Amino acid sequence: MKRITKLLSIAILFGSLLMIYSCSEEFLTKEPPGVAAGSVIQTPEGVEALLAGVYERMQNGSSMFGAALTSDWTYSGGCSDDAYKGTSAGDQSNFNLLERYEALPNNPYLTDRWQRVYDGVARANVCLEFLWATQAGPTPIAAARATQIEGEAKLLRAWFHMQANKIFENIPYVKTAIESGDVSPENTPNTDPGWAGIEADLQYAIDNLSTEKYNGEKGRANKYAAMAIMAQAHMYQKDYPAAKLLLDAIITSGKFELAPEYNWNFDMTHENNIESIFELQCTTTATTTNSVNGSGCNFHQKGPASCGGWGFYQPSQNLFEAFQTTTAGLPVLDPTLRDPLESDMNIGSGEDFTQTSHPLDPRVDHIIARRGVDFLEWGIHPGNDWIREQPNGGPFMSKIFMHKKSEQSLNANGSGFRNGKNYRTYRYASILLWRAECAIVDGDLDYARDLVNMIRNRAKNSTPVMGLCTSTKNLEASPVVDYTQPAANYVIEPYPETGPPFDNAATALLAVQHETRLEFALQNHRFFDLRRWGILEPTLNAYIADDVQFRTFMQGAVFIADEDDYWPLPQTVLDLQPDVLTQDPAY
Repeated sequence: MKRITKLLSIAILFGSLLMIYSCSEEFLTKEPPGVAAGSVIQTPEGVEALLAGVYERMQNGSSMFGAALTSDWTYSGGCSDDAYKGTSAGDQSNFNLLERYEALPNNPYLTDRWQRVYDGVARANVCLEFLWATQAGPTPIAAARATQIEGEAKLLRAWFHMQANKIFENIPYVKTAIESGDVSPENTPNTDPGWAGIEADLQYAIDNLSTEKYNGEKGRANKYAAMAIMAQAHMYQKDYPAAKLLLDAIITSGKFELAPEYNWNFDMTHENNIESIFELQCTTTATTTNSVNGSGCNFHQKGPASCGGWGFYQPSQNLFEAFQTTTAGLPVLDPTLRDPLESDMNIGSGEDFTQTSHPLDPRVDHIIARRGVDFLEWGIHPGNDWIREQPNGGPFMSKIFMHKKSEQSLNANGSGFRNGKNYRTYRYASILLWRAECAIVDGDLDYARDLVNMIRNRAKNSTPVMGLCTSTKNLEASPVVDYTQPAANYVIEPYPETGPPFDNAATALLAVQHETRLEFALQNHRFFDLRRWGILEPTLNAYIADDVQFRTFMQGAVFIADEDDYWPLPQTVLDLQPDVLTQDPAY
């Protein structure tokens, strides 16, 4: 099997290795039934199974809303200007509170995030403890592999803690009892964001992991994955010199390139491509699924490609309009200067509607599902007939979680709520855009422009979504489509070598920020990027004011800086550890 998930077949030891109980005196020397035996797990095979179990927690498919660990669609996209909760007005009302920036400590989404994150941390710590015990026992793991296992486990432990500090401003950095010394893991306070622990664990991984993936298994973390996560940690802290060193090392390694086609980052037939640095491995079989958060719940609920979806995560009009370009193929960086673009909001699928002819960045139709454009080979999108509740969530749906019709055969159990599409957790495009930010800080605006233009040229040279639809209604039944033509008026060019926006640092930064939004639209970046750039409050309040026509329930909502930039600790954990954890003063 190509995926790291094959190791989960070993991990069933946790639940299935039962010790046989008898009436003889042997029960005095046997581990209790229903528990994975320490004598079995304390072996090379057992430790490898434990490590596989840590990787598995990155997926958390059963907790698709409040946890959403890898895709982060709930917090990064749904709480930013990229997307609405979608679906119907009354569905998942706790999500509405996050969208309005009114979530309180009793919101179950926050409890879910905390529990899932620290479950991952706990698994990493158990893996480390059994690793060290195994090395002291009669059947140690080969020293080189033992060091790698420790590096992988510590990298994952750092990643899980970063998934906590994205949401909660101060967190406990929980290590093993061996590492914790006088302060036990359960008594670790949340006095800071945990960066010291994150960086220490990632540095161990950088120092000890190979540049190759263990056993050739594509889902493994290696040195480059550790470097990418560490670079992100530095970017979040605005430590640009430290980030630059890591980013340059990745760039000059020659191991990564932008994939030749932008869409290769979202399809199933080009997984683990040359752009992918760390990729969540997902799969389906005849009996089970291992899918990324958001796969099923963010599918269409209606139409041939619905696959039992629930219609969540609908892209915003604001995001759609951000993809507009000038006739010269350049972005409109100032939102107040963008043209309003036509949408089929409040227009039935049986009514006439002609899509916008405005120049657009071609990435828009790889990301946003909209009327009059092919939906991943499942047919021309008819608009309202495929939208669960358009008056609540708007006229668009996302494409990035759904598979192409031609990829259906790759999903043995994927005709229903889930599929086996991987998620590119870290890819080379981020490395280039982070490095462009660092270049602006250094005053090297030419290099920043060159890096951004690498991203734009890839978009320009990628195959656009094809199929120019000239029908205006009843598109599901009888569309008139010319599949030799692009689906829309796609116009994109790199930035010129002289003149704006790379003629001064302020506008150059706007260009990098905008490129980051387009390249990673609906992915695991937006809210957290706005926060680290220091522009959450003006961006989100302008968005609320302008976009309230699509989300009437947002009337009266206000984003307040230093109060809404993080979410409160769950009351449930505060009740469990009243003398250990401290609530965010904003709550």
